[in-house]
Amino acid sequence: MFPSNESTVRHILIVDDSAFEQRMLMDLLSDYPYRISAAVNGLQGYQLALAKQPDLILLDVRMPNMDGYTACRLLKANPATRDIPVIFLSGADADEERIMGLSIGGVDYVSKPFSPGELAARIHVHLNLVQRPGAAAAAAGQAADPDAVLVRAAKRLITDNLAALPSLAEIARSVGTYREKLSQVFREQTGMTVFAFIREERIRRGVQLLRESEIDVQDIALLIGFNNAGNFATAFRERIGVTPSAYRLSMQQHKKPPED
Repeated sequence: MFPSNESTVRHILIVDDSAFEQRMLMDLLSDYPYRISAAVNGLQGYQLALAKQPDLILLDVRMPNMDGYTACRLLKANPATRDIPVIFLSGADADEERIMGLSIGGVDYVSKPFSPGELAARIHVHLNLVQRPGAAAAAAGQAADPDAVLVRAAKRLITDNLAALPSLAEIARSVGTYREKLSQVFREQTGMTVFAFIREERIRRGVQLLRESEIDVQDIALLIGFNNAGNFATAFRERIGVTPSAYRLSMQQHKKPPED
């Protein structure tokens, strides 16, 4: 058993659709001073996390109704749950799966089958890395509008995938809703359509890259989702008033020290 200086028992939420996997994890964790809750899919796991405020979540990736990636996006978009460490558990060991899990907010990614001792050690490390005093009280004061959480999660997904955005239907599915619902709440919460936000975000990111990097304009265009530099230049000029090259030149001239 790991030594613990905690005055209260730490609470771990297991989210897995397999009864066998749940039981195996519960048996493993029964040797340690943890309180355990369990959920059978991502949506139930997200709801339990809101209600119970666990100290750590073990989250399976592939589940019916709502998968682990979608649940994690919602957890990280909600102020009440965004600081709860999430460890992904998955039978898939592909690099892209690991990158996805970590990029959307997971603190760790453990492939099945795993070593019980290694998983226990990882749980112990992450519990001690993140201290969440008064989590329940904090959550009560940060309860988020579900629609605001959806929009925040969608914005994060869009921002992270500007170069190759999925369809609107796929964006909606990836945050646990459907296209029409996301379009409605996005307009209500932001005053703009999803596509208008995408356009604004691409230009905002383009401005940032032009100011802060030396990346070629053509490469910037591809990085933020334009097919070519010409399309980027047209959209940029319509929004900013000058071409990307002219904007970069003006920024460089502005940074030059005055001559003696």
